[in-house]
Amino acid sequence: MDIALLLESILPKARIRARLIDVVSYASDAGFYYLRPLAVVQPVSVEEIKQLFAFSHQHKVPLTFRAAGTSLSGQSITDGVLVDLSQYWNKVQVEQEGAQVRVQPGVIGAIVNAHLRPYKRKIGPDPASINSAMMGGILSNNASGMCCGVSKNSYHTTRYISFVLPNGQCYTTEKQIDYLRFSEECPELYLTLQRTKQQIRNNPELHYLIRHKYKTKNTVGYSVNALIDYEHPLDIMAHLLIGAEGTLGFIAEAVLQTVPDYPAKSTALLYFPDIYAACQAIVPLTEAGAEAVELMDRASLRSIEHMAGVPAVIKTLPETAAALLVEFQANTHDEVQEKILKFMALAPELALLEQPVFTTDPIEQGLLWKVRKGMFPAVGAVRASGSTVLLEDIAVPVARLGDAILDLQELFRKHGYPNAIIFGHAKDGNIHFVVTQAFDTPEEVIRYDRFLKEVVKLVVKKYEGALKAEHGTGRNMAPFVETEWGPEVYRIMKTLKQVVDPENLLNPGVIINHDQNAHIQNLKDLPKVEEEVDRCMECGFCEHKCPSRNLTLTPRQRIVVRRELLNLQRKGKKKEHKELLNQYQYDGLDTCAVDGLCATACPVDINTGDLVKRLRRENHSELANQVALMVAKNFKPVSSVVKFGLEAGAGVNKLLGANTLSRLTEEVKDMIPSFPLWTKQLAPAPGIARSMAHATAPVTEATVVYFPTCISRTMGAAESGKKNIIDTFKSVSDKVGLKFTIPENVQGACCGQIFSSKGYSQAFAYTANETIEKVWQWTDKGRLPLVLDITSCTHTLQNCRPVLTAENKQKFDAIKIIDSIDYIADFILPKANVLRKKANIVLHPVCSLQKMGLEGRFVSIARQLAEEVTVPMHAGCCGMAGDRGFIVPELTASATAPEAAEVKQREYEGYYSSAKTCEMAMTEAVGRNYESIVYLLDECL
Repeated sequence: MDIALLLESILPKARIRARLIDVVSYASDAGFYYLRPLAVVQPVSVEEIKQLFAFSHQHKVPLTFRAAGTSLSGQSITDGVLVDLSQYWNKVQVEQEGAQVRVQPGVIGAIVNAHLRPYKRKIGPDPASINSAMMGGILSNNASGMCCGVSKNSYHTTRYISFVLPNGQCYTTEKQIDYLRFSEECPELYLTLQRTKQQIRNNPELHYLIRHKYKTKNTVGYSVNALIDYEHPLDIMAHLLIGAEGTLGFIAEAVLQTVPDYPAKSTALLYFPDIYAACQAIVPLTEAGAEAVELMDRASLRSIEHMAGVPAVIKTLPETAAALLVEFQANTHDEVQEKILKFMALAPELALLEQPVFTTDPIEQGLLWKVRKGMFPAVGAVRASGSTVLLEDIAVPVARLGDAILDLQELFRKHGYPNAIIFGHAKDGNIHFVVTQAFDTPEEVIRYDRFLKEVVKLVVKKYEGALKAEHGTGRNMAPFVETEWGPEVYRIMKTLKQVVDPENLLNPGVIINHDQNAHIQNLKDLPKVEEEVDRCMECGFCEHKCPSRNLTLTPRQRIVVRRELLNLQRKGKKKEHKELLNQYQYDGLDTCAVDGLCATACPVDINTGDLVKRLRRENHSELANQVALMVAKNFKPVSSVVKFGLEAGAGVNKLLGANTLSRLTEEVKDMIPSFPLWTKQLAPAPGIARSMAHATAPVTEATVVYFPTCISRTMGAAESGKKNIIDTFKSVSDKVGLKFTIPENVQGACCGQIFSSKGYSQAFAYTANETIEKVWQWTDKGRLPLVLDITSCTHTLQNCRPVLTAENKQKFDAIKIIDSIDYIADFILPKANVLRKKANIVLHPVCSLQKMGLEGRFVSIARQLAEEVTVPMHAGCCGMAGDRGFIVPELTASATAPEAAEVKQREYEGYYSSAKTCEMAMTEAVGRNYESIVYLLDECL
């Protein structure tokens, strides 16, 4: 059957993705299983969810819900219809002065916390993936984390739930009428829940087992503690959905009770001679009030000991050593200190290798947490190509944690995992262990199978622990649910699944799975492709940073498709390979902004933009490369032609109407897709030659050399009636008595970004070398700093060293290249007299600011010039990518939509950024004039 065509009876074609590249790109989540869906759909309402349930039943097609796809146990993949919630289900509503928050499943956990920050509150669950994980997964996997323990996990902090059952019935625990409706409309389910609750109540041993197992973290099977904790069947059903991994229904909305976000924190890394000694400190730390107690074995410490800034003592620790990362939190520093003193009174009784040193410095604290969070990616970064990273998590009684770790280490040795590491949330008895594993031969699969079964036996039989403390059952532990819980509780779980989803169409194979080998079925094939691809763990942490995420592919998906292209090639599936390769051109290459922000969120530092640049480079013909090189060698006349074209275009619009060229280029683009669009933001820079001549000072009097970028020279026009950027640069410098020089031969100079982003390596190398040679002369052989007025150009020039000749590398190393943000912060503001401040402004921090570490300086400058400064929660890459927004305008429109929607909620006195093309994109999206922060400075001095 044509699944896409059938789905069009429910959803518009634009929200049905069924091309080969669509189903391939959604076939992977963060786990190590792979299932290719029949189609991917994007519903926008509960009514459409109901229709999808009906469709599933009518056509006997499985349905699986997916939010961010950061789950690790294979619970968000399917060979049926995959329901993608990441784009349209992003409501966040803070209520009761921050005491509770209403969320939909497609909003990222960190965004929810950003909404709560003004109230000094946060959600209880704090998984390591919170910057990427969405609330649908956080709820459906009963997420916890480093500080929340059991009491603050999703289950215990969820107050109200609105949900849809597979039969299409929708209920909410927020409305009393729904309690009556539930009993009338779902009588079988209602009575089953009543009878099961009574069954447990009448069986003290069963009641004790359930209560006891949930005193520690446990995400194996269904949350059967709901049958003890709640009386009414509707409340029971609602809380069974927490941790059900999307197998019992759809959570449309939830109201969570929030927890304090303590402002005062003190952190230390404590070292011990061995695991036992470290475990002896867990109880004293917990009793003293430590919010976080993170355990690290020697192998995990070794994995990060070469990380920049890591305490030097780590390299000197004995082979048996272990460490605890400890953090105390409270409302005031005095309260924190009181907790620390309570612990320190007991410290002499502990076998510490060094005296504890606590820090309240946010930078030092950030580094300590980077040590802890860097362990998983450290192993991932050095694993063999073609292997995957398996991150398992278990929980055992705290009192037996040391023994359990030693037993696990013995299993690592027995089954050949020499690089395995152990770390985790010690005060909860919850530890993670990381092993690297290939599944490319039957022998490797058997090795993993034997290892996992021994882990199951160890955790369940010897330590009476939990096989999954945080990561959910998924497919990975589904065969072992009965092993952990016993036959009676497992029967209860199967009965619940049967009565709710009798046809087993909702995320089948997850949690309840009769295949005892389910954990070794549908394993991912990770072929060796290329360096950037091979390092990827497919965790999805990068996706929220990607400007094309709501249009085509994310960085993870670009890599997933690259892997599948090689698999298809190896299997001789030429037709599929050709089809996928053709679709990859637009989805994978043309719509990538190559901004590189994905690398800032990637645990193993993959810049997918660099991969795309290389692929673009390889796709270029020799003729295309020669044309680009010719343009580079004749950049001055080419830029003059471009400027003339802009002037001519502006003249046409003035004569025939403001939208004439926009309409004309749209018509041409319909015939030639690569043809750039004219936008209202394209305006030639007036009087630039006059401005440069008027602004410059002799080199002997200059403090810096000012390099007006080619964008500023050609399209550096300001809002009507305002000075151009060069005159504004001169104005702010004059006000503090600084002089700069503009080189006479600057007109032919360029940073090379226009060539670099498109993969024209020869043209970029030529331009970079030419420019550095000029800069060497401009700056009096490096004596004067060079300042640029567009941040992305600064970043390109600062990072051009790899393509320079040996001679130019020496020159480059002696040159100081700074951005306008550095110029303002280091040269202007220290001498400035701020005469007025704007009431409120909004900023758009461009990608390069984030990559250069200048975002904090950018915001700091703004705060000296305005009473209220807003950086939108959804601020990110605008997708302009130099000229990409003119050629693929839908990329910029999609990329700017979330930020623009947020900014439009109120009016600001000013809108500022630090890169002209990004300012153009945001102006187009918001309908308000974005301009360089240099203009703000000029108005305030």
